[in-house]
Amino acid sequence: MVDKVTWQKVGRVTEPGRYMFRFGWLTVTADDLKVWERFPEAVFTLVKKPDGGPDSDEYHLGLFELPSGTSLDPG
Repeated sequence: MVDKVTWQKVGRVTEPGRYMFRFGWLTVTADDLKVWERFPEAVFTLVKKPDGGPDSDEYHLGLFELPSGTSLDPG
């Protein structure tokens, strides 16, 4: 089971939407894309959607991690 994904792993999607991947359906938001546009190496945690039931294959992106040495400072 995949529990974390990178932008590259999801095909560098460029539009918000719902996408089918080998692990199930993934909803990507505009805010998720903003993170990846600024930090292309960010790794998001997959979160199973609670309204999908125990056998659901519906996910959204949760918290993200940045590679070591990456700064959130805009300057």
